[in-house]
Amino acid sequence: MFTQIQPPTRLQFLPPPLPPASLLRRRPNFSRHQSTYLSFRGRRVFNCLNATAYDKNTNPSQESEEFTGSLEEEVRRAYPFHEIEPKWQRYWEDNKTFRTPDEIDTSKPKFYVLDMFPYPSGAGLHVGHPLGYTATDILARLKRMQGFNVLHPMGWDAFGLPAEQYAIETGTHPKLTTMKNIDRFRSQLKLLGFSYDWDREISTTEPEYYKWTQWIFLQLLKRGLAYQAEVPVNWCPALGTVLANEEVVDGVSERGGHPPMRQWMLKITAYADRLLEDLDDLDWPESVKEMQRNWIGRSEGAELQFSVVDIYGLERDAEITVYTTRPDTIFGATYLVLAPEHALLSAIVSDAQRKDVEEYKELASRKSDLERTELQKEKTGVFTGCYARNPANGIAVPIWVADYVLGSYGTGAIMAVPAHDTRDHEFALKYNLPICGVVTPDNGSFSYFEKAYAGEGTMINSSSPASGLDINGLSSNDAASTVIKWLEKTGNGMKKVNYKLRDWLFARQRYWGEPIPVIFLDDTGECRPISEVELPLTLPELDDFTPTGTGEPPLTKAQSWVKTVDPTSGRSAQRETNTMPQWAGSCWYYLRFMDPRNSEALVDKEKEMYWSPVDVYVGGAEHAVLHLLYARFWHKVLFDVGIVSTKEPFQCVINQGIILGEVQYTALRDSDGNLVSADSVDEMGSFSQESVPEDKVIKSGDSFVLKDNPNVRLIARAHKMSKSRGNVVNPDDVVSQYGADSLRLYEMFMGPFRDSKTWSTSGIDGVHRFLARVWRLVVGSPSVDGKFKDGTVSLDGEPSPEQLRCLHRCINKVTEEIEGTRFNTGISAMMEFTNAAYKWEKLPRSIIEEFVLLLSPYAPHMAEELWSRLGHSSSLAYEPFPKVNPAYLKESTVVLPVQINGKTRGTIQVEKTCTEEDAFELASLDSKLSKFLAGKTIKKRIFVPGKILNIILDAQSAKVGQR
Repeated sequence: MFTQIQPPTRLQFLPPPLPPASLLRRRPNFSRHQSTYLSFRGRRVFNCLNATAYDKNTNPSQESEEFTGSLEEEVRRAYPFHEIEPKWQRYWEDNKTFRTPDEIDTSKPKFYVLDMFPYPSGAGLHVGHPLGYTATDILARLKRMQGFNVLHPMGWDAFGLPAEQYAIETGTHPKLTTMKNIDRFRSQLKLLGFSYDWDREISTTEPEYYKWTQWIFLQLLKRGLAYQAEVPVNWCPALGTVLANEEVVDGVSERGGHPPMRQWMLKITAYADRLLEDLDDLDWPESVKEMQRNWIGRSEGAELQFSVVDIYGLERDAEITVYTTRPDTIFGATYLVLAPEHALLSAIVSDAQRKDVEEYKELASRKSDLERTELQKEKTGVFTGCYARNPANGIAVPIWVADYVLGSYGTGAIMAVPAHDTRDHEFALKYNLPICGVVTPDNGSFSYFEKAYAGEGTMINSSSPASGLDINGLSSNDAASTVIKWLEKTGNGMKKVNYKLRDWLFARQRYWGEPIPVIFLDDTGECRPISEVELPLTLPELDDFTPTGTGEPPLTKAQSWVKTVDPTSGRSAQRETNTMPQWAGSCWYYLRFMDPRNSEALVDKEKEMYWSPVDVYVGGAEHAVLHLLYARFWHKVLFDVGIVSTKEPFQCVINQGIILGEVQYTALRDSDGNLVSADSVDEMGSFSQESVPEDKVIKSGDSFVLKDNPNVRLIARAHKMSKSRGNVVNPDDVVSQYGADSLRLYEMFMGPFRDSKTWSTSGIDGVHRFLARVWRLVVGSPSVDGKFKDGTVSLDGEPSPEQLRCLHRCINKVTEEIEGTRFNTGISAMMEFTNAAYKWEKLPRSIIEEFVLLLSPYAPHMAEELWSRLGHSSSLAYEPFPKVNPAYLKESTVVLPVQINGKTRGTIQVEKTCTEEDAFELASLDSKLSKFLAGKTIKKRIFVPGKILNIILDAQSAKVGQR
């Protein structure tokens, strides 16, 4: 029935349905209003006016001789996008149409719209990338036409691991591959007609740029926000470098097996409160703000001191400080847990348990923080052989070591309250540890041995005459306050605010990154910053830039660069050989776009005050706790330094959805080779899978089945585009077949901008046909050779009230939907307008010109060409965007029911201000109603304006009429 199908490496595009020239020759009476496209070459085609499908067999007499042109020529005959788009791209570039001058009228409003800094990969763009770029371009074009000063730049986040890995894999220097990749990305973006100010283009790899990245690092160093520390690291053997906690995904790095390393750290924790508090004022997706809140992880609680005792209850000279967010549950603490890396662990462990503890520490050290804190994983731990005395009741509780507690959070030790914490409860059940409930729900009793009760309630089992602490009967909140006061009074603890946020590990053992501008004196090891006048400190040229694999950075190979002299003292020194992480350059690039060629300052003060903050910032949600958090941190430091005037860099952040690859259909076969319906299978492991081509599939209800065997349900899935799946669609191919405007329009029309969507090659036909209809509406049908005439169709006459209402409804909808980033419904409004315009006898020039301006943010190439054909000599990029007249949004007509002798016989369309005489005259002229009135004597008329017209006939004449 079908054969094994391998995923294509490059998707092929069917052309939109278009007429061969021969058909046009046989139907010379085609007009702008009657463009019916017939089938050719055996393909189904569509009437482009009303999307009615025709089939080759419908009327064989209409089939003409075989079209001998190429498939590409057939496509291009929809409208000449292959001529229009390069023409206007050259025009924009030659005239620097979208350049934002350095000197601007600052009395005008500004609009700074920015795409998240792209990394120029060797693979180039796929059709998922232009989704966000098209949206920001539409916004930028709208705002220019609304009179705003618009800043819409583009640049490249080109340092970092991906670029270096690609260079290693291809055996070329990262500088060369980066430049090549940038050229590729730039040409693809220009092909799509984006209105970037290319004069402001920057790359993080340019010394003129990273000079200021290094300058920012020196400001951090001056303020004690950059420091060195020996820290446990997330070592990634595949990449040959360490990763920050935020960069570890699914535990791909190794936490252990590598000794602690001297690392540069940035003290982002010093800004934790400000990073948290200032989120409230931002127009960001709530999900992104919540991710940052959780990552910062601010919590209020208490630190408590537990005295360590041995198995005989004798005091040892050690105390363990634990942090808890629930000090009210202190009487329910039945054991302590230390992190495997806790500083006191080796000192307090008993000899009998030492071997087990050391082995456990070794195993735990090989896990990432994310692996260790995974809620679903089974809890493990080892008893240390020692105990700690609970300060509230004097009971000695066992001390365990377990990897679900992190040394980097709180104090690296917790008091475990299994009755009221899920993780502690699981651990206690596994190791048969006591469970003591101390909080009872207000709505009744609770079985603490079945599961933990983590909510608030009333305190029970919580008093001790020896300690003088009694919180029985108090609410959880009151009890927590009472415990904290008791801790501070007795010296057993204090109130404490804690954060999950850790300082930012800011060094990489790689070559392709910004050099860190410090030196170390050979004789003392003292770290000294290089002078700001020496910036930029440029990367040395290296033939061998591969990782050493030992933890030593590749820059150690450049000995002539590493060895230097301290200019202040004249003593020998060595340069730092670690480089900055990829995130460094992208933390502040939005500022450099404001003033990209300034060699004296990071950004001019007046320019920064005018352009800050970024008004709209579009990119993926995956950057929530990486780029967005780091950029906010640097921005706040620069605010404190006096470089920027705003507390936040990005006022509005929008996350676009993902474009998934085309739906792929899979059939299952059992071991005998028989087809099996997917809905009858629980486990697919014992079944072979085969790809099914789309033409063998039909939809049945909510499922997809085989066309030849509807009883066999298929698996239908759309996956993220990737080379390995063979579902990557190259935008260059789409542009070649359909044009850039069609691609732009389709990506905006696929669905809500923020939602994930599935790519459909056949889906682009619809928007391509729409653009072709707009073209023919204004320009007319092609001649017999398939070419379009210069100029436009006849455009004359004054617009009618109905035409003005139709236009202004479109203006209102398109404007609102662009500003609300509901681009798909804006396109629908333009389609509705086009449908209406095709029914008009005359096309007023003023109406068509306004519509072309409405279309221009979405389909700028076609709009520019139509604007030129309408007689304008300059670009429409700065023409005023149409403004809605609210008067035309009001419906001025009503449908008036007409009754004859009290029985409704029809309706007429009348103006709301219509008089009785006018209404009667319209009814008399109506073909349906006039037959009831012909030859009749009218006794009276009852007219309620806007509601009804009732015509009462003379009874005698009515009877005669009936006979």
